Amino acid sequence: MSAAGVKRSVGALFGALLLAVTAGCTGGDGSPSPHDSASFGGRAGRVLAVKIDNVAPARPHTGLEKADVVYVEQVEAGLSRILAVYSSEVPPVIGPVRSARETDLELLRQFGRPVLAFSGAQGRLLPVIDRAPLDAVPPSKAPGAYFRGPGRPAPHNLYLRPGRIPFEASGADAVEALGLKTGAAPSGGEPEDSRTVRYPSASVTFSWSAGRERWLVSLDGAPARTSEGGRLGAATVVVQEVTVRPSEFRDRSGNVSPFTETVGAGSAVVLRDGRAHDVRWSRPSADADTVYTASDGRRVELAEGPLWILYAPRGSSGPATAP
Repeated sequence: MSAAGVKRSVGALFGALLLAVTAGCTGGDGSPSPHDSASFGGRAGRVLAVKIDNVAPARPHTGLEKADVVYVEQVEAGLSRILAVYSSEVPPVIGPVRSARETDLELLRQFGRPVLAFSGAQGRLLPVIDRAPLDAVPPSKAPGAYFRGPGRPAPHNLYLRPGRIPFEASGADAVEALGLKTGAAPSGGEPEDSRTVRYPSASVTFSWSAGRERWLVSLDGAPARTSEGGRLGAATVVVQEVTVRPSEFRDRSGNVSPFTETVGAGSAVVLRDGRAHDVRWSRPSADADTVYTASDGRRVELAEGPLWILYAPRGSSGPATAP
């Protein structure tokens, strides 16, 4: 068997092990028991946001392919981390789960009162999370919902069983909570085969596949796959140029945590249907939705399927590059 085949087989076995671990606790379908459910607010139905690791030892990811919206943001040391948002469908296992950042709190205000699953946070940030308009569910509040998976070292092996936390999927796409709609692509645009977004120590590349009608994802130059071996893909990609500045918080190693400003305005690129569209984004306040408008002033509509939004430090997205 080739090296690639061995890797896919190991990934599939790993995914099967994760599902086996959770079957006895969630019934195998990830749905919560009645006594686990709680009534949370939310202007467009509840969503579940999960903070996910995004370094090489954390890959392949589990359950990321089921997310309605995937955010990528910069963290310490120039690395990237993922915030995945679920509503229409929630897999039985999600991970690896990592710690929250201050950026997440402002970002998530767009979803009303979401449920946030994360492994922990810097000590000074924890009271800020407790005061935020969200329902925080770290391991300390739901120890039975998390487990350490096999075959990986900590901290890259913590997984969430969504069926063991007080959350129930609404069945509606989380994109709706952002005030976005699916529909026709904006007029114009330029043909695009590939786009790379670079962080100081990480990169994300999207390569258009007409046959799959998806932008196939590569992370740090390697194809991004699920734990079962499939390719991760996005129907629509938004590369949103933002200001990234130092925050008041540091990680456990003393590195200053960056803060991504998601309130404001600026330029963005929307990738869909093999074309790139230059647009503008605007979010006047933390309670407001982010609006994407084309050159004719109309709101941009999305392709049907997963939405990836990358917060790119201003001036870093650059031109299209080969995968």
